[in-house]
Amino acid sequence: MPLVNMRDMLQHAHRERYAVAAFDLVSLDFLHAILNAAEACEAPVILSLAESHFDYFDFPTLMPAVVSAARRANVPVAIHLDHGATYESAVQGINLGCTGVMVDASTRPFEGNVDYTRKIVGMAHACGVPVEGELGYVAGVEGEDAERHPGEVRYTEVAEAKEYVERTGVDFLAVSIGTVHGRMKGEPNLDIERLGAINDALGIPLVIHGGTGLSDQQFQDLIANGVTKINYYTALADAAGKQIRANAQADSGCGYTGLVKGVIGAIQQECEKRIRQWGSDGKAAAVLAEAEPWQEVEHVIVYNTEGTTAEQVDELMQIGRDTLSNIPGVRRVFTGNALQEDATYQHCWVIRFAHREVADSYRNHPDHVAYADTHFRPVAGDRISIDYEDAD
Repeated sequence: MPLVNMRDMLQHAHRERYAVAAFDLVSLDFLHAILNAAEACEAPVILSLAESHFDYFDFPTLMPAVVSAARRANVPVAIHLDHGATYESAVQGINLGCTGVMVDASTRPFEGNVDYTRKIVGMAHACGVPVEGELGYVAGVEGEDAERHPGEVRYTEVAEAKEYVERTGVDFLAVSIGTVHGRMKGEPNLDIERLGAINDALGIPLVIHGGTGLSDQQFQDLIANGVTKINYYTALADAAGKQIRANAQADSGCGYTGLVKGVIGAIQQECEKRIRQWGSDGKAAAVLAEAEPWQEVEHVIVYNTEGTTAEQVDELMQIGRDTLSNIPGVRRVFTGNALQEDATYQHCWVIRFAHREVADSYRNHPDHVAYADTHFRPVAGDRISIDYEDAD
C-alpha cells in the first residue's frame, strides 16, 4: 500500500535536502505518465489535482481512478488538492481521497488568510490530513492556466510568514519569491535571500508554485533553501500539446487515438527529467521505510430495530446517508439489510473513514451526534459497533 502520509514524505525530503514533484494532472494520460515516471525513477511523488483545472475533468469521477492507481503504485504516493477555492472544496477533496489539501486564501488580507486557513487546518487535522497554506501571491503571466491567477506578484514577508505558521498550524507553506504560474517572460529573477530567511525562521517544508521556466541552478538554490515540494504543470501540458501537434502534422486525417499517440511518453519524459533534477530519484525505499501508510478505517455497525416498519428503517438509512456522507473524512456510507431472514442482526452500516483520526472527529461531529441521538439510537438499542483498520 504505497499511499503514504504526505507530511512524512515531505519531512523526509526537507531533512535530506531534495524536493518531491507535485505534478498536476488533468486526465488519465497525465496520471499514467506521472506514475510511470516515478516508478522508473524509484521516487516518491505527489498527484496534484487543482480546482482551477476542474473545467477539464469531473473531480468526483476522476478521483477513484487516482486513488486506485496510487494504491497500485510501487513507489510512495500522496494525493493533493491544489488551490482549493473554499472550505467545502477541502472537505470534498478529503472525502474523495485526497491525503493533503491546500485552500488558497492568499488573495485575502493577512488576518483573513490566517482565520480562513486556521479553519481549514482544524478540520483537516481532525481527519489526519496535512495542510499547505500560501502567503504572498504567485501571479500568472502567460500559458495554460495563467489567466486564473491575475494581478501582480506579492512577495512573502519573513515576519508575516512566521506569525502565519504559528497562528494557523499549517504543515507546509507555499511562498512567493519571484516564480509565476504559467510560463516565465524573460529571465526569472528569484529572491533566494528572502527564501533562505523564511526557511531559517520556519524550519518546515516550503513549497514553490510555478516551477516551469526555472534554470537548473535556480532549482538547486530553491532546494538548498528549504523547498521540498515543487508544483509543476505548464511544461507537462506543453509537452503533451507538442506531441499532439506533431501527430496532426504527420497524419492530418487521424482521429482521437491518433492525435494522443505518444502523449503519455512525452509527459513521462518531462516528469522524469524534473524528478532526477530535484533529487527525489532513488528515494522511494527510504520514504516507504519512514512514512506512515495511509490506511482507511471501516466503521461497522450491525443492529436490529424495535417498533419500526420496513419503510421507517429505509427512511432512517436514507437520512443517515444524506447526513453522514458530508462529514469531513467520511469516504463512503453503505447501508444494508441481511440476506438471511434468521441473521442475528438484520441491518448494518459500513462507513469508510479517510484515516484513523476520523474515528474521533466523526464521533463528536455535531451532525453525527444529532442524527444518532434523534434518529438512530432511539430505535436501535440492539447494536454492535467496531472500527476496523485495513490489515494490508
